[in-house]
Amino acid sequence: MPPITAILHTYNDELRLGRALQTLLPCDEILIVDHGSTDNTLRIARQYAARIGIATKQAPGGLLHFARHDWALVLQPSESVSEPLEAALFEWKLSSPSDLDGIPAFSVPVREQTSEGWIAFDPATRLIPRTWNRWEGLLPANHLQAKVLSGELLRFRRP
Repeated sequence: MPPITAILHTYNDELRLGRALQTLLPCDEILIVDHGSTDNTLRIARQYAARIGIATKQAPGGLLHFARHDWALVLQPSESVSEPLEAALFEWKLSSPSDLDGIPAFSVPVREQTSEGWIAFDPATRLIPRTWNRWEGLLPANHLQAKVLSGELLRFRRP
């Protein structure tokens, strides 16, 4: 059963971080990389037993070495794991290492809440191995050969 580290980059996210952290039941570790929050973001992270690291100017991929596990689920504080994605992640964790051979990463469909309703986006690569070295800002770059998981990440607008 491959364990998962959840990684979230935060900056003054006290109003939305709790929802994201509540949905990370399939994850065995939560790693918060904070970018200088001055609100209650870190206090909320500690309530969920998250490990906290302070962001540096290094590339985001350099932060993977802080993860305790070989696979990382990277999401934004404004995103939550849907129940179908939660189930898919628990099923994924039943995989043997040989089941994962040849799969570079896993993608997840994303839906964003707007004032007009929900907008669906193409799957985004978010479940990555610890050796990942392709980034677009704070999130993993999409990989064309990533396998798509069932369920969705739900993105909520900033309150």
